[in-house]
Amino acid sequence: MSKIENVLPKPKIELYSGKYFGACMLGGIIACGPTHTAVIPLDLVKCRRQVDPSLYKSNISAWRTIARAEGLRGVFFGWSPTFVGYSFQGAGKYGFYEGFKYLYGDVMFPGVNRTVVFLGASASAEFLADIALCPFEAVKVRMQTSVPPFAQTMREGLSKVIKQEGYAGLYKGLHPLWGRQIPYTMCKFASFEETVSAIYRYLGHSKSHYTSLQQTGVSFLGGYIAGIGCATVSHPADVMVSKLNSDRKPGEGAGQAMKRIFGKIGFVGLWNGLPTRILMIGTLTAFQWLIYDSFKVGLGLPTTGGH
Repeated sequence: MSKIENVLPKPKIELYSGKYFGACMLGGIIACGPTHTAVIPLDLVKCRRQVDPSLYKSNISAWRTIARAEGLRGVFFGWSPTFVGYSFQGAGKYGFYEGFKYLYGDVMFPGVNRTVVFLGASASAEFLADIALCPFEAVKVRMQTSVPPFAQTMREGLSKVIKQEGYAGLYKGLHPLWGRQIPYTMCKFASFEETVSAIYRYLGHSKSHYTSLQQTGVSFLGGYIAGIGCATVSHPADVMVSKLNSDRKPGEGAGQAMKRIFGKIGFVGLWNGLPTRILMIGTLTAFQWLIYDSFKVGLGLPTTGGH
């Protein structure tokens, strides 16, 4: 097979420059904020079923019940803290990942195994990104899992948490959020990079043999495969985050609360809503990588992975 000319716009941004990392942050915002908001109907039902497995018989019955009682707005309830929170998180997740990947793999430890670099860079990036996400995630979960709703809008939710618990209340779920998101992102980024490389090996040619459209197609497929794995790995922590934000008693420590909640739901309860989350995260991750890499291609930058 002859090499296909890869038609990309002329690069306008120097790789690994400040503008490059800034562009990656912007790409992360575009990839994460809108996609997380688009799957709010799945996320809403997932969170409610995690808190109370007997609430709905199925996802379809849940959406019918919610739509009948609250209309379309009810199906997308909690969209505003989701959009803002995951836009901030996306900026950190993708932008810092590119920065740490370059720092660890090219500057500090150029000879180290690339998978180790992917894992370290993604863990470092997510640690910082979650600090920006946590206040909005706390409000979103409370809005979605309380009846009547804890708040009707993001602004009302933030104000109520600060008034009742101080600013510390916005971060009471930070440790379990790290416990959910850091393994999730390590799996998401490392498995994506390795999956993309495996796809190109299977196809029998390097990435440069394929057009930008074909490369972004590989990004979509690699993202979906990675999404299934990271959804499974992080699901128990995701359940615990939902429980902590909806069922943590005043003055109760995080460790104490998790022990009490685990005593109520058991090991099996940590897997409530997994099929829904796999569908949600697999689709979400695939489209995030597609959008992110398409954005990079539009700027004349290479797609992620498969170098």
